[in-house]
Order: sequence, then structure tokens, then C-alpha cells
Amino acid sequence: MNERQGLIVYVHQLKHAKSLRKYGHVLYISRRQKYVVLYCDREEIEMMTTKLQRLPFVKDVVKSYRPFVKTEYENAKPDKAKEYDYKAGL
Repeated sequence: MNERQGLIVYVHQLKHAKSLRKYGHVLYISRRQKYVVLYCDREEIEMMTTKLQRLPFVKDVVKSYRPFVKTEYENAKPDKAKEYDYKAGL
């Protein structure tokens, strides 16, 4: 399975957002803030950012740091008061 990373592509107009499909997997399009969340292979991320920044309708391209954020927490003990509240509801 390929490692993927997200790119947030800010565009001037949303009519060009559909044309970004050929650069990767479009996951989300924000109409209000005018950006597109695009996923591509991690090996191609540098090449994709340079390609996307050259397009005339792109304002900015930002890499997602989600693959590098640690998701395993060390001291994740549940609070005793909350645990008692959850059991009381059953």
C-alpha cells in the first residue's frame, strides 16, 4: 500500500477545482474558503507541489503534516469521575 500525503490547494475560482483531479485524489472542496484537499503518493509530493504552483489559477499549496503527527498517546488514563458517569447511564 502506498503512503499518501495531503495537499491543500488554494484556488482563485472554484470552476478550476475539478481540473485538479488529474493531479491526485480530490477528497474535499471548500466552496466558502476556496480550497481543495488533494491526496497523492508521498514520493511524488515535491513534484506535485511545484506542478500545482505553476498553474495560473492556484494561489498557494500547503502540505499536510498529518502523517508526521504522533497519534499514540502515553499517559491516556481515563478520569475516574467520567468513568463513573458513563457506567451510571447504563
